[in-house]
Amino acid sequence: MLKSLEIQGFKSFPERTEISFHKGITAIVGPNGTGKSNITDAIRWVLGEQSAKTLRGQRMEDVIFSGTAQRRPVSFSEVTLTLDNSKHILPIDYETVSITRRYYRSGDSEYLINKTPCRLKDITTLLMDTGIGLDGYSIIGQGRIDDILSNRSEDRRAIFEEASGIVQYRAR
Repeated sequence: MLKSLEIQGFKSFPERTEISFHKGITAIVGPNGTGKSNITDAIRWVLGEQSAKTLRGQRMEDVIFSGTAQRRPVSFSEVTLTLDNSKHILPIDYETVSITRRYYRSGDSEYLINKTPCRLKDITTLLMDTGIGLDGYSIIGQGRIDDILSNRSEDRRAIFEEASGIVQYRAR
């Protein structure tokens, strides 16, 4: 379902970088300090993460590339997550759905669905019951697996039911 991720000005990605995902399992590998965690942070951020701490920063402005000795800082951060919706899992009449978030040093931010301005709530509603959203378990951060495994069996079951998308049927 995840087709691509486009990152620009986000943390360690000053220039526009596009990562394509293909069917099957995707692994992001590389030496320490090369931006692997920033890729998962970018996904969480575009899906609406509001906690700078969860994104491994002190304040939200920390998601904007702050510059190096060789590169000047940039003025905004932008991430676009593109999903294949050919099976119409998302309740929207598009074969491909792009979700974009921009954040400016001024503190202003924008959300877009297929390049149309929207609210974070619109994105949350669009992704509801898909397992993809911010509260879904399609992205599990470091250390979270240990938390899940140390939970009671009932709590683990609830997590797996939510991740598989069967919670909506249990409620009915």
